[in-house]
Amino acid sequence: MSAFHDLAAQSYGGDEAGLISGYLFDASAPEPARAIDSAQAAAWLAEERDRECTQEDAAYVWLHFNLSHAHAERWLVRHANLSDTFYETLHEGLPSTRIERADDSLIAVINDVHFEFSFEPSDISTLWISVGPRLVVTARTKPLRSVDALRTAVKAGDAPRSSTELLEHLLRAQADVLVKIVRGVTSRIDRIEDELLAGRLDHKRARLGVLRRLLVRLQRLLAPEPAALFRLLQGPPAWMAEPDVQELRGSTEEFSVVLRDMQALQERIKLLQEEIAANVNEDNNRSLFVLTVVTVLALPINILAGLFGMNVGGIPLADHKHGFWIVVAIVASFTAVAAWAAFRKKR
Repeated sequence: MSAFHDLAAQSYGGDEAGLISGYLFDASAPEPARAIDSAQAAAWLAEERDRECTQEDAAYVWLHFNLSHAHAERWLVRHANLSDTFYETLHEGLPSTRIERADDSLIAVINDVHFEFSFEPSDISTLWISVGPRLVVTARTKPLRSVDALRTAVKAGDAPRSSTELLEHLLRAQADVLVKIVRGVTSRIDRIEDELLAGRLDHKRARLGVLRRLLVRLQRLLAPEPAALFRLLQGPPAWMAEPDVQELRGSTEEFSVVLRDMQALQERIKLLQEEIAANVNEDNNRSLFVLTVVTVLALPINILAGLFGMNVGGIPLADHKHGFWIVVAIVASFTAVAAWAAFRKKR
C-alpha cells in the first residue's frame, strides 16, 4: 500500500498535499536553504503564526504546489493563511501577467512556457504566486521552465536572502527563458530566410505563421500591466526593503527589453511573409500569363476548325487541291499575329 501511495503521489507531481518542493531559507542557519516536506511546512507555519512574526529573523519558506493535485488548494487554505485575493486570482481566469499588492502581501500572475516547450502557441501556462515576509507560495497546473530553473538554482546552493529577492530571481529566470526562446525563434527565422533566398519556398509561410502567433501570444500574456506594477513600486509593503524594490524594478526592465526583441522579431516575420506572398503572387502571375498565351495561340485554329467543321454547303477551298495548306497558312498567320500582340503586351 505504501508503494502504491508513493506512485500515486509521483503521478500527481507532488507529495500527499500536492507540494512539489519546499525550502526553508534561513541565513543564520548552517544550511541557508533546507528542503522540507508538507508536514514540516505546516509545523513551521503554525509555529510562525504563534510567534505572530515578532522575531526579527530573516527566515522564510518557499512552497511550490501542483494545483492539479486534489489536496493542494485545501492544504493552502488550511495551513498557509494566504490572502483571499490569491484564491480569487486562481479562479478568475485572467492570465495576463501582473504583480499587485493585496493587503500585506504581493500577488503575482506570471505566464511561462511548458517544460517540454516545442515552439507552439499552446505551450504556455500560468504560474500563480503569493509573496509575504515569511512565506512564498508558487502554484501551477503544468510543469513550467522558469520555476524549474529556480528550483535547480536553489538545489545548487542559491539562497535568496528575502522573499522579495526570491520573486526577483524567479522573474530573472523567466527573462532568461524568454531570451532562449527569442534566440530559438531567431535561428528558425534565419533558416527560413536562407531557404527563401535560395528559392526553396516549401511551407515556410505556414511555419512563419506559427512563430508569429507564438510571439504575439507571448507578448500579450507576458507584458506586465504597467499600472499595477507602477502602484506596487510606488507603494510597496512595509516589510519590503528598498534594495529589494530596486531589484524588482530591474527585473521588470529586463522583461521590457525581451518584449522589445519580440516586437522586432514580429516585424521581421511580417516582412518575410510579405516577401513570400509577393513571390507566390509573381509565380501565379507567371503561370496565368503562360495559360493566357496558350489560350490566345490556340484561338485562331479553334475558330477556323469550328467554321470549316460545319456540315453545310459552300465550304471554301473544299475542292481546291492546295486548300489544306492555304488554311494552315491562314491559321499560322493569325497565330503569329496573336503571339506578337500577347508578348508585346507582356513586355
